[in-house]
Amino acid sequence: MWHRTVSDLMTTSVVKVHRDTGFKDIAKLLAEYDVTAVPVVDDEDRVVGVVSEADLLRKEAAQLDPAGLLPTLRPRPADRAKAEATTAEGLMSGPAVTARPQWTAVEAAQVMERHHVKRLPVVDETGRLRGLISRADLLRVFLRGDAAIREEISGEVLLRTLGIAPDAVAVRVVDGRVSLEGTVERASLVPLVVRLCQGVDGVVDVSAELRHRVDDTDAVPPPDASRRAGLAL
Repeated sequence: MWHRTVSDLMTTSVVKVHRDTGFKDIAKLLAEYDVTAVPVVDDEDRVVGVVSEADLLRKEAAQLDPAGLLPTLRPRPADRAKAEATTAEGLMSGPAVTARPQWTAVEAAQVMERHHVKRLPVVDETGRLRGLISRADLLRVFLRGDAAIREEISGEVLLRTLGIAPDAVAVRVVDGRVSLEGTVERASLVPLVVRLCQGVDGVVDVSAELRHRVDDTDAVPPPDASRRAGLAL
């Protein structure tokens, strides 16, 4: 099975700044390129942090209300330092959460979810910037056509990986939703077929009506049953 990697999906023309890039220059870049964050790199193009709109807004939030109607915020020391910063080095969040070019889309999505970020700078083994992967980039896997999905499931998953003949299981794909109907040799193959199909790029959902010729699910007793049998002896 072939999965599109971060290098297949990432943007290679990346807007970036250096440690000494000024506050206003960063704000201009965000507006000009319609992005919400930029990686910060050193002189060797290694990613050292990320500056986002939220980092810049701390300065705005720290200002006194001209009308004197709003309460004065009392930020934490780290937030206060960012509010007072004037260059990327002081404004950025670091170390940056990054991705590697060889990661799958699933790996990148899991890291984004875990760290609550919308995009990841992509770096090589030396930490140098190679691209940027965003949520929108990852969603491109779901633009894959139904015919391509069906071909991969029939040819790669069923035939080459599991040895199931093409005429044994009918595969239907509509808008990324996969339906399987047919007969497999062993009952234990059914959940495996479903799981592998769910992992195919572009698949939204899998439903299966699969019969089996041999029920091998009772061949090995569950651990608790084995324990009870041992105690009985």
